[in-house]
Amino acid sequence: MHNIKRILRLDTSASPADASSKKLGDYLLEQLKQVDPVVEMKARDLNQDLSFIDASWIAANFTALDDRKPEQTARLVFSDQLIDELKWADHIVLTTPMYNFGVPATLKAWIDLVCRAGVTFRYSANGPEGLLEGKRADIIITTGGVPLASPVDFVSGYLKQVFGFIGIKDVNIVGADQMNVDAEASFAKARSEIEQEYPAIAA
Repeated sequence: MHNIKRILRLDTSASPADASSKKLGDYLLEQLKQVDPVVEMKARDLNQDLSFIDASWIAANFTALDDRKPEQTARLVFSDQLIDELKWADHIVLTTPMYNFGVPATLKAWIDLVCRAGVTFRYSANGPEGLLEGKRADIIITTGGVPLASPVDFVSGYLKQVFGFIGIKDVNIVGADQMNVDAEASFAKARSEIEQEYPAIAA
């Protein structure tokens, strides 16, 4: 089993109090903590404090570190903090609903803030290389009516691509899709997927 010492939890639902994705995240973490009750964990609600990149952010990001003005360094502080959280963790648990066939805007904002050339990935003669290797991610996705892995699922493949792009290629997708069709069955299926992924824990 993956060696879990430090977990970063990211929640993206706009309704975190009763979100099915968050409840499944709770269940996954409860399972993981049975293995090691003293595992370290950090949590971030992506509905809080997130901002979109803009012209000043881009200018700061593409200015060499030694050439940045103080205000440019300050502009990147929050991005640096989010990246430090990823570097700290050896296991990421991301919970997200599908909104209008894609990821929530807050999750896209987080992605834009953490995908930085020379920091989380680099360009080489062989193309881009991720710099955050040796980590694992569990991504919990809920949908209302869209089946995961269908032609109109623009969430699961996209998130695997993003995580792989920054070096996190050990990615497990847990899906509770088509909740509007049969929420109870979909939720139970997702719990079963968690238990199958971590059979030693479920046992």
